[in-house]
Amino acid sequence: METITSRHNPFLRRIRRLQEDRDFRREMRQYVCEGETALREAEAAGLSPVSIVWKQKPGREFPDAQACCVPADLYSYVSGLKNSPGPLFTIAMPAGDEPERIRSGIVLENVQDPGNVGTVLRTAAAFGLDAVICTGACADLYHPRTIRASMGAIFRQPTVETEDPGEIARRRKLPLIAAVPDPGAPDVRTADLRGALVVVGNEGSGITPELLRQCTSAVRIPMVPTAESLNASVAAALLMWEMVRPLPTDRQDSSPAESRGSEKSKEFIV
Repeated sequence: METITSRHNPFLRRIRRLQEDRDFRREMRQYVCEGETALREAEAAGLSPVSIVWKQKPGREFPDAQACCVPADLYSYVSGLKNSPGPLFTIAMPAGDEPERIRSGIVLENVQDPGNVGTVLRTAAAFGLDAVICTGACADLYHPRTIRASMGAIFRQPTVETEDPGEIARRRKLPLIAAVPDPGAPDVRTADLRGALVVVGNEGSGITPELLRQCTSAVRIPMVPTAESLNASVAAALLMWEMVRPLPTDRQDSSPAESRGSEKSKEFIV
């Protein structure tokens, strides 16, 4: 395995650029992940690294990956994180095809913080949603902060990037439901969100009027009057729980995943 000692090495410069440049990630169809836990999660999802950078000493071998070992100070330069044990590795982006089955999904519009997007991926994977759909000026699904916040969900959770989530809803014959702060909207606890696409907007400006016009209904998350808004990932988590929560009529004999027609065998505490 090659040992690299110069930060001007083309291989290391490419890894660093993949972390910093969204357009370059899309051009190369690769994204950067870090740490042994993430590497194990990727392997568990059937993914292998395209390239890998080990810190100080070589780790296990991946025959098809371009690999190198670098000293600690150089690793910190490439990684951008302090005191990370490594390794740093790249994974090929999925083809980007829309999932074959979408029976439930959370739509993020203009959610710009990568940490929030990654947390939504993690929560959606935990609840077994069919898709996380990003539209507008959302943070990049493959930004390093998104990857870290997803805690491995990026490898498992189906995602869609689209300019028109309403078109997906119409084609799939699914209701498109807006989460809004309007006190006149129905309380989310009284709504049936199963088999729907539910939209979460930007924390500051909410859902755009253009997307709101395409929504078939709206719900609100009840809050005390002095509260302005919830963090987008927290709001999405509450909505996703409502999307998989059994209704009182089927709580005794059905898990949330089963109650919405999913084949996934997940159980949740109610």
